[in-house]
Amino acid sequence: MFNNLSNKTVKCLAISSLALAVASVSQTAAAAEQTLTIVTSFPSDLTKVFKAEFEKLHPDVKLEVLKKKTSAGIKYISETAANNKIDLFWASAPDAFEVLKDGGLLQKYSVKVNGIPAKVGSFPIHDPEGYYKGFAAAGYGIMWNTRYTKAKKLPAPTNWSDLEKPVYFNHVGMSAPSRSGTTHLTVETILQADGWGNGWGSLKRMAGNFKSVTERSFGVPDGVNSGNFGVGIVIDFFGLSSQGAGFPVEFIYPPATALVPANIGIVNNAPNSQMAGEFIEFLLSDHGQELLLNPKIRRLPVNPDTYAKAPEGFPNPFQDSSLQSSLHFDLKLSKNRYNLVNSLFDVMITYRMDDLRAATKAIHAAQKALSETPNVEAAALVKQARTLVAALPITEADANNPDISAVFTKKRKKATDKVTGRQAEVEAKWDAFVVANYEQAKDLAEQALSKM
Repeated sequence: MFNNLSNKTVKCLAISSLALAVASVSQTAAAAEQTLTIVTSFPSDLTKVFKAEFEKLHPDVKLEVLKKKTSAGIKYISETAANNKIDLFWASAPDAFEVLKDGGLLQKYSVKVNGIPAKVGSFPIHDPEGYYKGFAAAGYGIMWNTRYTKAKKLPAPTNWSDLEKPVYFNHVGMSAPSRSGTTHLTVETILQADGWGNGWGSLKRMAGNFKSVTERSFGVPDGVNSGNFGVGIVIDFFGLSSQGAGFPVEFIYPPATALVPANIGIVNNAPNSQMAGEFIEFLLSDHGQELLLNPKIRRLPVNPDTYAKAPEGFPNPFQDSSLQSSLHFDLKLSKNRYNLVNSLFDVMITYRMDDLRAATKAIHAAQKALSETPNVEAAALVKQARTLVAALPITEADANNPDISAVFTKKRKKATDKVTGRQAEVEAKWDAFVVANYEQAKDLAEQALSKM
């Protein structure tokens, strides 16, 4: 039949056949390479290690990592749910996973790996309903730069309350819970350990000594490592990895700390859910758990057997009595008032740092004078000033009321960001309350000092 075709026609058919063959090969190659997309708040020191090792085991898979803060990751997954292209959400804060679970944005997965206990401390390692899995444990505490503290003649802290002392004024750093899921858990840990009123009182007394409220959680270890400030309130792996990297730092878990798992979950309607499950199995495998001991990562494995390979002095939550906290962290409580607590912290501390610091400095000065020259009237004024600083614009009952907490839907990245509606009204009332109290506290402390 080709005898009846011109040379030109035959040539065109040959080119077309070659093009089809090339296209077929390209499609086959594309199909052979899968893309696994992860949204995570974890630093690149962690994600790069796991990405490289997983791709070695699965050369046909490309691991795409989208770096987002925890709250931004939740928002992104929620907003793109109708056309989801994300396979996994990978972050520390379990209450963030509860938010996604409640929104129908995670799918169940049953782990195949053996050897993972049901709990770490008093907290379940995996979500009991099966929607997300713990791959590492995390506690919250204090890190400090030993060269800095020696130069400034600061004592080593042993408890949260130590950071309230005048000696630490202008030497402490912390990130805002609205910008960091791990910092939110630190704040909740203190609130649940000490109670609503006492917890916020302690947080505000510590915050009065802050040199900085950093924009990101890793800004705290960076500040301590560089000596920008001496002491930081952090999740444990920041302190432990800084030690592993050779910085002159120490880290301690205060007696009141919560030990909770860092987690991973498959996003609902994940485009590559089978490979997503393989990544979870990899994290929980012997190899994956041992990677957590990497000096740049230094996370606490959830497989107890892995600690046999840990460096000397490495914390072991399955054996160390200091990590067997009596605090039973209430995840549901934390989740339900998540945005309210973050907004309250920002209104009282983040965006009124100068006012709080000025009141605290005046109180410290008056207390120092009182220690040298006792004065009943001045002591009463200082006590009144401290009460004003600690006062709260909302009760615990109201904070835990779902109708009130539901008002807080928008997060402000900076003080000039605008919120609207009921949230704006409530925050404005809080702000007026706080500003008036801090100003009056400063005045009272200065009056007390003048009487010495």
